[in-house]
Amino acid sequence: MEILRNTDGIYIYGFIPTDYGAEQFRKLDGIEVFNIPFKKVSAVVSKKWVVDYRHLGTETLAKLLIDHQRTIERIMELGFTTIIPMRLGTFANHSSEVLTILEKGYDLILKTIEKITNHIEIDVVAMWSDFGQIISEVAQSPQVAEMKNKLESGKTEITQADQLAVGYLVKKMLDEKKLEYSGKIIKALMPFCQSSKHHEVLNDQMVSNTAFLLNKSQLTEFENALDKLDETLAGKLNFKLVGPLPCYSFFTIEVKDLTFDEMDSARKELGLDHSTSEKEIKQAYLNKVKQFHPDTNSGDDSTANFDRINKAFHTMTDFANAVKPASRDEAFSLKKKAFTENSFLLKIKE
Repeated sequence: MEILRNTDGIYIYGFIPTDYGAEQFRKLDGIEVFNIPFKKVSAVVSKKWVVDYRHLGTETLAKLLIDHQRTIERIMELGFTTIIPMRLGTFANHSSEVLTILEKGYDLILKTIEKITNHIEIDVVAMWSDFGQIISEVAQSPQVAEMKNKLESGKTEITQADQLAVGYLVKKMLDEKKLEYSGKIIKALMPFCQSSKHHEVLNDQMVSNTAFLLNKSQLTEFENALDKLDETLAGKLNFKLVGPLPCYSFFTIEVKDLTFDEMDSARKELGLDHSTSEKEIKQAYLNKVKQFHPDTNSGDDSTANFDRINKAFHTMTDFANAVKPASRDEAFSLKKKAFTENSFLLKIKE
């Protein structure tokens, strides 16, 4: 899809089912968004000035992400509880392009809506309630004490390298303690969830940052399990529960436009003919992996070759998903005419 700059466009927040009443859809006017329907699904959009998010600074991007997520959550608050978020910064030039997205991705959108119906995301952040006490416990552990004793009883002066070695050991043990407590959180909460996904912890005081996918009917049990865990840990951790949220961490839709040059380069990289199948793509990839995998090839370019092969495989797999062959054995064309008909790709980023 060609994205124009410096013009009005249609910003896409996500997709919802169309089985809500007309009165329900009118509520969207209050938050300055509207829906574009196609069969059983609708895109929730707004008119916005088109911006290329790829070239924005971190601070600006963070503000736009907050606005994007807040709008999606406000849509949920209006009663549209089943929504698939769209990737941040997705614009169409006009409504007809949104309809193209809905038409081309209809099966995927509908299938994903069925998966997330009656499901929500709950994010649980755990922090050490007394980080100083945790550091003290680690510093007084037998392992650290033994290393300190060896250094202090040595004949030579303690060097900066010695101090760094102690610091590395403390950091290693702190990470192990985080892993231990993260495991306790997962063990306590997963019986009430369908899936979980770990996010990056932002600092040493954060023990875990985990998203959980659960059925709405299990929310009370989930919260009770978290309360019970809090009691069991005797205040060792402070928990922050965020949600209910759309299923950001598990299902986000993105639009990807392949170019013919990208696809043709990937075809050549894998040694494929102008007609292939999903099965042949995978076999060609596996053959190349055997040839160039860094573990079996010690050449200077082995890693670069392997990365290039991986990229080619994903490009060809994306194109196969756009073509949608009936089976993995069915051949499809990689010539330019066939590419033009199938260059548009809608995919789920999980």
